[in-house]
Amino acid sequence: MNKVATAVQLRWDVRATTALPPDVKERLARLAGSRITGEGILIIEARRYRTQEQNRFDAVQRLVALVRKALEAPKPRRKTRPSVTASAARVGAKRQRGELKRIRRYNPEEWE
Repeated sequence: MNKVATAVQLRWDVRATTALPPDVKERLARLAGSRITGEGILIIEARRYRTQEQNRFDAVQRLVALVRKALEAPKPRRKTRPSVTASAARVGAKRQRGELKRIRRYNPEEWE
């Protein structure tokens, strides 16, 4: 077990930074999740390695990866409609299922 305190805690004030536009800050806050405090400070803890230097490098790399991911603008969703054939197939399947249920329905007049 590693008994030396080599963990690193990287803190970055996302709200106060002028390096990122507001929309990227919002995406970064959403991506960070519970790693961001109520004051807008991003905290990354690194304790994967045995040396503090490696942990420091790991924390910075994780921050860079998170910011790069936040910089990617989400692809806009295009509205699509199902084809006429797909709609007809869906309605046909529903009609078939309804017919099957109608046949299975209990009718007392048929049993007497």
